[in-house]
Amino acid sequence: MIIERLANWVRGRTGWQRAALACSAGVVSVLAVAPFHIWPVLFVTFALLVWQIDGALALPAGVSWRHRPTARAALIGWWFAFGYFFAGLFWIGEAFLVEAEKFAALIPIAVTVMPAGLALFWAGAAAAASLVWRPGLVRVLALALALAAAEWLRGHVFTGFPWNVIGYALTYPESLMQTAGLIGIYGLSLVAVLVLAAPLVAWADGAPLRGMAISVGTIFALMAYGHWQLAAVQAVSTEGPRVRFVQPSVPQREKWQSQHQRRIFDLHLALTSRNAAGIEDGAKGVDLVIWPEAAMPFLPLDTPTALEELGKALPAGTHLISGGLRADPPDASAPGGSRRIYNSLIAFGAGAKPVAIYDKIHLVPFGEYLPLNALLDAIGLEPLTRRRGGFTPGPNPRPLMALPRMASFAPLICYEAIFPRAVVQGEERPSFLVNVTNDGWFGNTTGPRQHLHQARVRAVEEGLPLLRVANNGISAVIDARGRVLHRLDLDVVGVIDARVPAAIPPTSYARYGDLWFALMLLCGLAVVLSGRVWQPRPAGIP
Repeated sequence: MIIERLANWVRGRTGWQRAALACSAGVVSVLAVAPFHIWPVLFVTFALLVWQIDGALALPAGVSWRHRPTARAALIGWWFAFGYFFAGLFWIGEAFLVEAEKFAALIPIAVTVMPAGLALFWAGAAAAASLVWRPGLVRVLALALALAAAEWLRGHVFTGFPWNVIGYALTYPESLMQTAGLIGIYGLSLVAVLVLAAPLVAWADGAPLRGMAISVGTIFALMAYGHWQLAAVQAVSTEGPRVRFVQPSVPQREKWQSQHQRRIFDLHLALTSRNAAGIEDGAKGVDLVIWPEAAMPFLPLDTPTALEELGKALPAGTHLISGGLRADPPDASAPGGSRRIYNSLIAFGAGAKPVAIYDKIHLVPFGEYLPLNALLDAIGLEPLTRRRGGFTPGPNPRPLMALPRMASFAPLICYEAIFPRAVVQGEERPSFLVNVTNDGWFGNTTGPRQHLHQARVRAVEEGLPLLRVANNGISAVIDARGRVLHRLDLDVVGVIDARVPAAIPPTSYARYGDLWFALMLLCGLAVVLSGRVWQPRPAGIP
């Protein structure tokens, strides 16, 4: 059979051919996530990964550690993951072109070192799975458990970076996305590897109906559940607060240059006073105006002129929340009277009086702060924001923000929206989520589109609507089921006028977090270990 011959050919690859095949399969796997959503490619690429590990474990162990079966499996996992993360995160290099004269030389390091580091998690997963590798679909389950656990670790270790978690493959179309409200993105990662790897692996093993039944049955059940959930929730609210979203699409190179700040500030004011049709209305009847992250890349609370103009621009009863910089009062005891600077979301009321402030707690490494700051700062390195010393994180856990005559909401600045179970902290449940961001760093690439999709999944996980306002795309109104009701695409200058969609009752994930995922891991591990105990050791597989 063709599938059997393909599996045997893949198992027989060694050396550079094995590495190239694994890396290529990882690159192709990126098509499964946003903005492509061609997740059926994983039927092939995950099967290739399983067959490559089969081949690595069937070879006799060598003297060198690199030729031991577990090490060979780890290297296969690493190459597969390196291809996946390299293709999925190439857009990081765009940020280094904003000031190319200073940072462009770092692009080769940025676009290879991060994928190489993230790939270590999948290398460990492949190695762990190889220890309990057995014939049949039990080895697919072992790989699914290990990869899902590795993705959870990737989202938490060293501040975490859960970008393009493999579970996002099963979040499109919207009917599939709804399962995130049950088991979260890490639970979906386990399901994705299992049901997408099973068909071809089982086919090559001589049991095609078993693999197809697992895959088709599971995906059909997920989609049926999603359709039921979507049909039960109305998408549009006619009673929520009236909100104006301002997307100025300021070129990133100009944003932090002082000579452009006056013009940028005036652009935000002008857009605030116009409706979605571009007609001047002075924001009359608008309850809340939202400006994006770092809309004011200066210290607005220390700038009386800016506060005065904001006060004139906001009609009575209208509040503004805006990204901006904030500083602590000068510390006379600090060297040179230095001040700690925060990347903040500031809410302004009547007369531009600040009524609520949130300081970002999850800063971007190397973008907003330098790890080992004292050492790297001493040799002259600085974050991409060009702020020596970087920003200071705000107090943790994340507080909710509350405005007069308006329900409380959870603020999220930039990539804080990609962290499952961390968008809402504390016992109080907000009425909606607000995500301000500045994806202008990454140009017209896949990065901003991936960011939007991941924010949509947070809305589904929590059962909360999400208001997303970006400097340069993609701004959107997202309901509690992840549906995009309004949007402004990349490079569009404009506004959205919309009401806040209604929340739904807390989802299972909102109530229990990753508990269901942990139970899935434990149950799956019990199945895998029972197979290892009761099945005889197969010839050729350690």
